[in-house]
Amino acid sequence: MNDSPGWAAPGSPSDGQAPEAAQQPPAGGSADSKWSAAQPPPGQWSSPAAGQTPPQQPQQAAGWGAYPSQPGQQQPAAPYAYGNPGGGWGGPPPAAKPGVIPLRPLGLGEILDGAVATLRGHWRSVLSVSLVVAALSEIALLAVQRLTMDSLTVPDTQPTTPAQAVRALGDAGILYGAQYYLEVLGLILVTALLAPTVSRAVLGQPSTLGGTLKAVRPLAPRLLGLTGLLLLGSLAAGLLPALPGILLGSAALTALGIPVGLVLLAWFYVTFALAPPALMLERGTPAAALRRSAKLVRGSWWRVFGISLLTWIIRTITSTVIVMPFAAIAMVLAPGGLSGFLDGSAALSWTVLVITGIGAIAGATVTTPMQTGVTTLLYIDQRIRREALDLELARAAGVEGYGSTTPTGG
Repeated sequence: MNDSPGWAAPGSPSDGQAPEAAQQPPAGGSADSKWSAAQPPPGQWSSPAAGQTPPQQPQQAAGWGAYPSQPGQQQPAAPYAYGNPGGGWGGPPPAAKPGVIPLRPLGLGEILDGAVATLRGHWRSVLSVSLVVAALSEIALLAVQRLTMDSLTVPDTQPTTPAQAVRALGDAGILYGAQYYLEVLGLILVTALLAPTVSRAVLGQPSTLGGTLKAVRPLAPRLLGLTGLLLLGSLAAGLLPALPGILLGSAALTALGIPVGLVLLAWFYVTFALAPPALMLERGTPAAALRRSAKLVRGSWWRVFGISLLTWIIRTITSTVIVMPFAAIAMVLAPGGLSGFLDGSAALSWTVLVITGIGAIAGATVTTPMQTGVTTLLYIDQRIRREALDLELARAAGVEGYGSTTPTGG
C-alpha cells in the first residue's frame, strides 16, 4: 500500500479485473454487489437479555448486499456491526472519524462539511494552489473580454445594423463559452492538484504545499492528457448539436441544438467528474481514469449531479458576495462613473477590467476548493459504498480494530 489511502491497485472490483474470490458476493448477497478482496471477518451476535426481543434485521444500503437471514449463517460484522456495548439492543455504533469525514457512506451534509473542514485545516496548500490557477484563468478571460467587448457595446446614438447584431451575438458566444471552459479547466486542475491534500485530510494527516507538489509532479504529463481529453469531450458535447444549424445558417436549427448540447454537456460533466481524483489517487492512465469515473458514477448519476449542482449554487452565491465590494470600487473609479456603466462604455476601461478581475480571482480562490473538495469526497464516498474502502482507510489511519468485533457471550 502506498502513501495515499487505499487507492485501487490493478484488479479493483470496479474495474472488472478482481480475482475470482473478490468478485463473489457474501452468502445471501446480491450478485450485482461489488466487494473488495479483503472483507471484514464474520462476527458473533450476543443474545438479548431475558425478556427482550431482538429487533428485526435492518435493511442494507444498495451496493453492500443483503445480510443472510437463514439460521446458522454468520452475519458480517463490518463497520456496521449492531449491538450496544452497554447492554440491550441499540443502533450501529458511530463510525471512526480520523479526519474530516466519518469512515462510512456519507450524507450531503457530511460531504459539504468535509470540504469546508479541508479548506479550513489545510488552507495554506489549498489556497496557494487555488490562487495560482484562478489567476491564470482570469488573465486568459481578461484577454478574451478585451477582444470581444468592442462589438458587445454599441453606442445608443447609432442604430444597430444586422451585421453588428450578428457580430455581437458571435462575440457574446465566444466570451461566455471562454468563461465556461476556463472555469471547467480550473476545476479540473484544482481538483487533481488538491486530491492528495483531501486524501490526507480524510486520514487526519497534515499536508504541505511542497508535499502536494511532490505527489503531483510525477503525474503531470498524465494530468495534461486527462485535461485535454475532458476539454475536447466537453467542447464536442456542447457544440456539436448546434453545429449543423450554424453551418447551414438556420437560426431555428441552431436554437434547437443549444438545449440538446446543454443536456449532453451536463451528462458528460457528471459522468467523468470523478476522473481527476481517480487519476491522482489511483495513478493510472487518463483513459483508465475516465473509465473509472464512469463506473463509479453509474447507478448514482442523479445523486452526483444533485450534490454537484447544489455545491455550484452555494459556490456562486459565495463568490458573488466576495466580488460585490470590488464591483463597487470599480464603479466609483470607472471613467464616467455610474453613467459609464449604464451606457456600457466603462466596460472598455482597463481600470474596470482589472479591478473586477481581482475580485473574480479572490472569489474563485476561496470557493473553487469547496467544489473540488466535494468532487474528491464524492469519489471516496462512491468507493466506500461499492468497495468497502473505509476498511482500508481505517487501516491507513491506524484505527484499531476497525471492521471487527469482539465476540461476547450469550
